[in-house]
Amino acid sequence: MPGDAMLREDLRAYLDDLLDAASFRDYCPNGLQVEGCERVQRIVCGVTASQALIEAAIERGADTLLVHHGWFWKAEDGRVTGFRRQRMARLLAHDINLFAYHLPLDAHATLGNNAQLAARLGWTVSGRFGEQEIGFIGVPPAPTLAAELVRQIERALGRAPLLIGDPGRKLARVAWCSGGAQGYFEAALAAGADVFISGEISEQTVHLARETGMAYIAAGHHATERYGVMALGAHLAEKYGIACEFVDIDNPV
Repeated sequence: MPGDAMLREDLRAYLDDLLDAASFRDYCPNGLQVEGCERVQRIVCGVTASQALIEAAIERGADTLLVHHGWFWKAEDGRVTGFRRQRMARLLAHDINLFAYHLPLDAHATLGNNAQLAARLGWTVSGRFGEQEIGFIGVPPAPTLAAELVRQIERALGRAPLLIGDPGRKLARVAWCSGGAQGYFEAALAAGADVFISGEISEQTVHLARETGMAYIAAGHHATERYGVMALGAHLAEKYGIACEFVDIDNPV
């Protein structure tokens, strides 16, 4: 059965303030992206507002979708045709709100993707780095070898990461930024990290890791960005009594 209810505009105002959405320069609009019903009672949370997640929300009778990756990205074709029309048509037909928070949900000090990764791996946050200070830096419970850190991440995320660097290297300072943040590699190096963990890797990052000596761990874009929206949904459920369910749409990347 649905839990308590709140007005859509009250939810929008609360989330925008909680995540300080207006302060971020982002690649998409943060907040309410598609307007649905006025009263919110059942929220489905997920990483990406894909067709599969929309269908899962409809099946569960949700009136609101809350995601990390929403729609309307910069440089994207803005015409509502093809798969974009199909996605939007399903949301509108079922009067479902779409809320999306991208960089604000990476950066939040307790509910964000990076904070939640630290909590799951037992890392102590000691600072921030990179553009808009979205990257986090800190220390593990004890210095560890790179190979052991990879095993810890695999156990926590349920996915085998890719390590570039010496498996026997001792790591005392870790830097991390979820998702597609491999471009923060040099900022992590300048911050004094022994290893940088993010979601993705491309050809040039392999060479940077080899030539600088700083290890790089690609742990999966989707895998590293499940926990922020999951924590945000749990927070809303606790604070307002709204039914919130996280739905994990499998993504191997």
